This record gives sequence, structure tokens and C-alpha cells, in this order.
Amino acid sequence: MLKIDGHTHTELCPHGSRESTRAMVERAIELGFDEYWITEHAPMPKDFVQRFAGPADDWQTEGLSREQVDDYLNLAEQLQSEYADQIKISIGFEIEYLAGFEETTRAFLDQYGKKTQHNILSVHYLQDDQGKFWGIDYSTDELKAGFANELKTPQLLYARYLKTVLASARCDLGSFGPDKLGHLSLIKKYQDYFGLPEVFDRSCQQLIDEIMTTASQRQLSLDFNSAGLYKKYCNDFYPGSQIVLAALKAGVPLIFGSDAHGIDQVGRGWHAMKNFLKVLDTIK
Repeated sequence: MLKIDGHTHTELCPHGSRESTRAMVERAIELGFDEYWITEHAPMPKDFVQRFAGPADDWQTEGLSREQVDDYLNLAEQLQSEYADQIKISIGFEIEYLAGFEETTRAFLDQYGKKTQHNILSVHYLQDDQGKFWGIDYSTDELKAGFANELKTPQLLYARYLKTVLASARCDLGSFGPDKLGHLSLIKKYQDYFGLPEVFDRSCQQLIDEIMTTASQRQLSLDFNSAGLYKKYCNDFYPGSQIVLAALKAGVPLIFGSDAHGIDQVGRGWHAMKNFLKVLDTIK
């Protein structure tokens, strides 16, 4: 089993630690990783603000600016070359799935995709019934402002999220489209704050199974992401055991990702996550 950290960020991330990406790579080498995937947040579409209802700081700090993209790729390529004899570095973007912005996203990937090896497709924003977008992982206040009614019946919120993930998995983003779905249970980031149920209900399980079938058919992997374990109100890994079991049943690969935004987060939780899969393997 290759030791891969398949989801990390850089000093250019506007909501990150600003710590040296070089030092993050060296931390991965120190920890004995075979591969290290640098996957910075892509820029948000220019017109997104017109359909966004949350606080401005959310979308403004979500991803790179357009002006930073070349700087990011140059930084990542320099590290990829410099450390090639010590660790295999892959370059990519964490792409935001936003319904209605598919053509914009495809155009971005057509422009820059040739310089990438692995891209992640994630859902950080959901639409309300009026079609406005709200962030689901920026703050408890924003999630409540956007989806107060569904928080009273959280399986409906889960279903809204999973339907969006399913749409993302089915979306054709061109020749350089993402090959991995990011942190599939991100909707549970604030589960302990709102007292959300740990288990997805039957309807949600059906959506999960559809997502896994689509991922298998389209040869997508799943982000086996440890970041949620260290979030104040989540305290669980993404995508959680229920989705992991569905992925294993469907033959969808799981690739560890620390989602590191700083040096000490690189590889965080690797042993616990790896051993969890070993336990599941013994009881299959």
C-alpha cells in the first residue's frame, strides 16, 4: 500500500496558515510518504458573487485569485522537480462543483489542466430553494442562515447535499476533469454543534449508493480525509464509516488526504485511517 497524502494546500491558500509549502513537502518526506499531491483551491467563477447569499469573506477567501494561478503552478512545479528523487509530487486543483457554472469550470480546466496530474472535485456550497448559494463549512452562522428549516429535519439537509454530490460525480468537466471526490461528508462538519444525526437515513443511503455506482463507472476515487477528526464540531473523518462501506462495496478506491493547510497537518491521522481500513478488511 503506497503511502500517499492525496489532498494538501499551499502557502498561497487565502484561508490557510501561509506556512511554507516547501516545509510541508519536507514534512511529508520526513514522515515517509511515497507520494504527495498538491491540490490548491481553484479560483471561484467571476459571476459567483451574484448568486451567493453568504458573507463576502467566505467566497473571497475560498480559493486562489486568477492572478495567483501561474504563481501556484510555478511553485508546485519547482518543488515537483526539486524533490523528484525523494518523493513523487503530483500537482492539481481542488475544484468547486457549482451548478450552473460547469462551462466556466470546464474552461478553467481546459486552460490549465495540462499542467495537472490529479484534481479533486468538492462541494463546499449548496443552493437554497431560490437558487442562492450558501457555504456549508465556513461558519455555523452561515449554515444556519441558509438552511435553518432543514437543520430542524437534518436528513433533508443531508439529502440536498448528497444530491449535489451526485450531480458533481455525474458532471463532465472535460479531458482534465477531476479524478477524485473530496470529503464526501463535509455536511457533517458542524454535527456536534447542531446535534445532527450520525447515520444517514435510507433515502440518503440510496443517494450514497448512486454516488458510488457513478464513481465506479467513471473511475473516480474518494478522498479518505482525516481533517474532520480535528474540527471542533465534527470529530469524525470524512467521509465517515457509512460512506466508506458503500465505497468498498462498489470497489471505489479510497485515497488518504490530510487536507493540510499547514506543516503540522501534513499526514495527520495517517495511521488511524490506515488501520481503520485494515480492521474493515478483516471483518468483510
